[in-house]
Amino acid sequence: QVQLVESGGGLVQPGGSLRLSCVASGTIFGIDVMNWYRQASGEERELVAMITRGGNTDYADSVKGRFTISRDNAKNTVYLQMNSLKPEDTAVYYCHCNIAATIAPRYEYYWGQGTQVTVSS
Repeated sequence: QVQLVESGGGLVQPGGSLRLSCVASGTIFGIDVMNWYRQASGEERELVAMITRGGNTDYADSVKGRFTISRDNAKNTVYLQMNSLKPEDTAVYYCHCNIAATIAPRYEYYWGQGTQVTVSS
């Protein structure tokens, strides 16, 4: 059993900051790639940031220089630090991670339930 739970979303004014967390729980053998996606109302889900187990990162052009993805492998947690937030960042943010359970060490992608981020004055 593997579960991803996001937290840290909320309402923030333009220019403000939020830090999202996603914790993977269960009998986990290992976690490879960890991603953050977002989906605005009426739009398609898009990849925001990615981080490998070794710490290599990639970002969508729209968030480069403003968002930072990081991870704590000992805690099975991935973070998304969001600075200089814009109204266009308003969306549900989802954790998306490639995880192998200990009882069956086969990597599969899992989704979290999402956390709402609203940027508004």
